[in-house]
Amino acid sequence: MHIDFDLKPQDLLPAINHMWERSAECLNRLENRWSPDDGSPVFTVRGEYTSQGWTEWTQGFQFGSLLLQFDATNDAHFLNLGRDRTVQAMAPHVSHIGVHDHGFNNVSTYGTLRRLMLEGRIPQNEFELHFYELALKVSGAVQASRWATSHSGLGYIYSFNGPQSLFCDTIRSLRSLAVAHQLGHQLMGENDEAISLLDRLISHAIVTAEFNVYYGDGRDTYDVRGRVAHESLFNTNDGRYRCPSTQQGYSPFSTWTRGLAWIMLGYPEQIEYLQTSGHEVVAPPGLKGSVEDVFLEAAKASCDFYIENTAADGIPYWDSGAPGLTNLADWREKTSDPFNAFEPVDSSAAAIAAQGLLRLGRILQQKGDTEAGSKYLAAGLTTLKSLLQDPYLNNNAEHEGLLWHSVYHRPRGWDYIPEGQSVPCGESCQWGDYHLRECALLVQRMAEDDYFTFFGPTSGSEK
Repeated sequence: MHIDFDLKPQDLLPAINHMWERSAECLNRLENRWSPDDGSPVFTVRGEYTSQGWTEWTQGFQFGSLLLQFDATNDAHFLNLGRDRTVQAMAPHVSHIGVHDHGFNNVSTYGTLRRLMLEGRIPQNEFELHFYELALKVSGAVQASRWATSHSGLGYIYSFNGPQSLFCDTIRSLRSLAVAHQLGHQLMGENDEAISLLDRLISHAIVTAEFNVYYGDGRDTYDVRGRVAHESLFNTNDGRYRCPSTQQGYSPFSTWTRGLAWIMLGYPEQIEYLQTSGHEVVAPPGLKGSVEDVFLEAAKASCDFYIENTAADGIPYWDSGAPGLTNLADWREKTSDPFNAFEPVDSSAAAIAAQGLLRLGRILQQKGDTEAGSKYLAAGLTTLKSLLQDPYLNNNAEHEGLLWHSVYHRPRGWDYIPEGQSVPCGESCQWGDYHLRECALLVQRMAEDDYFTFFGPTSGSEK
């Protein structure tokens, strides 16, 4: 990546304001056409959102985007829509025992509404606040109950593939456990055993850092520092680690860049939570260093890998080992090309990664590591700047997606390939649109010295 070290959050405000204008048009267009009977919109085909029927994991992004639009613009139309849709449609997600996506769906909706009330952005209403908090408590406990134990005695929230499967994605879904624990909630087990949600959060994050993130220490032939495995597989009989795997990447031994981005964002967010939660964090026996040290190393390694293995403008191709990249000479040194004939880019990965870079940069600056902190902050701003302009930001009033050139599931061929093209391009997805809005809101708040986190106002706010 060619990092622009001169960029400041204030420099992006004109482009961010323009993005919110385009965002409002996209949200209204989808609201006017979409029926709840159609399920959850997932990705666009020829500019129109379609559903996929795969755990409905994107509904929280759909309604959460309405709330982010209000947060950024104070347009009550979007607050009312987001609140109504959350009440009408999100309850099944709160008690969904079959997924690892609670942080995506429920923190993006109930959690955002709670944050807005705590920030004084919406009127205080004790009963309404308790409603949001009850949903978040239940969501965190249900997510934590999806539990498998590894050979070390630690455990992890297993993916929808089953108890053998640990996904890197889930590191950001840990938000549900964090908020529920913050609210004083526990998971109650057999014989009234009280199970700590914070303990399970820490355990899952440590296991993910150990097995899904690589550190260049010779773990296998392809152990490059910062490489991320989408999935880790365990023997369910004895909990022993078996091998890396992937569902949506090219290879278990390459890095699916959206999975990389989840790691990049998930660990800095959990560091922010631990630093401000006020809860004592006890490191498991045998852990080398503190819990925060483990999280910080995973965050730095993954962010460094991203910076080194993305295009010059900060937009990555969908997998760092995608075979067609051999046909794109010096692709790391050139601006990303979503219309190339060999491999698609994934703008949704960039939108997620940019926020991770920004949050990590701020953490390091607060720790006194000004040089490294400034690098990550500048890398995040550089990436966001690219996403806020052609060819990535929607410039077509007839297209329902906000962020173009995202990829969902390249191996399965779920992504639309336009006529005359040989790889997917020109389309959007709900998580890409949502995370562009979330990252833009973060930078807008940073420009106003008003930092925010998923778990609400913190002492870290610059005001």
